[in-house]
Amino acid sequence: MIAAVWGIESPRLIAALTRVVRSIDLAEELAQDAFLAALEQWPKEGVPSKPGAWLTAVAKRRAIDRFRREKTAAHKHEELGRATVSETYEPDFTGLDHEIGDDLLRLMFVACHPVLSVEARLALTLRLLGGLSTPEIARAFLISEPTVAQRIVRAKRTLAEARVPFEVPDAKERAERLGSVLEVIYLIFNEGYSAAAGDDVLRPALCQEAMRLGRVLAEMQPHETEVHGLVALMEIQASRMKARVGPSGEHILLLDQDRARWDHFLIRRGLAALDRTEKCGGTLGKYTLQAAIAACHARARVGDETDWARIAALYDALAQLMPTPVVELNRAVAIGMAFGPEAGLELVDALISSPTLQSYHLLPSVRGDLLEKLQRFSEASAEFERAAALAQNARDRDLLLLRAARCARA
Repeated sequence: MIAAVWGIESPRLIAALTRVVRSIDLAEELAQDAFLAALEQWPKEGVPSKPGAWLTAVAKRRAIDRFRREKTAAHKHEELGRATVSETYEPDFTGLDHEIGDDLLRLMFVACHPVLSVEARLALTLRLLGGLSTPEIARAFLISEPTVAQRIVRAKRTLAEARVPFEVPDAKERAERLGSVLEVIYLIFNEGYSAAAGDDVLRPALCQEAMRLGRVLAEMQPHETEVHGLVALMEIQASRMKARVGPSGEHILLLDQDRARWDHFLIRRGLAALDRTEKCGGTLGKYTLQAAIAACHARARVGDETDWARIAALYDALAQLMPTPVVELNRAVAIGMAFGPEAGLELVDALISSPTLQSYHLLPSVRGDLLEKLQRFSEASAEFERAAALAQNARDRDLLLLRAARCARA
């Protein structure tokens, strides 16, 4: 329970504390102190009805005590002629207990500041606002854990040295930093929609937080096509969440899902957001194209009605914007569905030597699926077993091993 609360509440608490104490490191330290207190007290006293408010109150007390000690020390140093009290920052804690409002958004724009590299912006925001661990971020980026840890440490040091203000930037600067913010929001959503590790397929709280931030951005930037495109993409994908998991928590593939369990309210919201991208005009970006792909699935009443030819064409356009191995892998799936598994397998085989995909379990998983459709069952079984060995999520492993066994018996 405490771990779940940490995942949900830590981004909000760190964002609010950063606004008040003007230091990300100190905000993280105070938040961790509050959760340490929770670990000590909640097992004895029970989890409070409003855990977020409880943690905020504890963090506030710790912060006040800390700044009082520092002020006292500053007075003593002044008496000794070593410092002046006027240089001591006095935070205003009166607003810490109130509704957080845009604190998360402010923190996101700080984490996406131009003084940081793109990689550092993504890693830091996922850490602070997504509540993701270093291993989870590493899997999201398909890079090593030490690399992620170094990026986060350097990013916080750079922000502190640059004295970056904790505020939402003006319109001009906001436009320049929007692309990075959108990318981070979608990575947070994806971690919730397809959990990289653990025993659960979904982490709904992350999806909800990403969608909330996307909706706030859409209100701030009503004429930005890609903002509405991202919102559309997340809404439509989130509509399938209940159907993606079976009664025992098992992972259910898209074409096997009960579409009656899809959330049609979210689908309508997503399609409405996609309509807004057309009104904004301009060229279609990567999020709008992916939303259009998701809409093809949403509009199909059953799997057999899916317009795979259109999806393949949309992936062709997406590959022009994002010529990455992962996009090519998804394109191969669409090509296989539209024009036959042989066509898809040819594209997948061309990706086998890609260094980026060497530890990516979906590469052998897709290859196994195509081989199964071609009735090359022994090869398909081996691919599913290899995918299971690479998968970090327990539910993904279970599904892949099940498919491997099924092919072995065929």
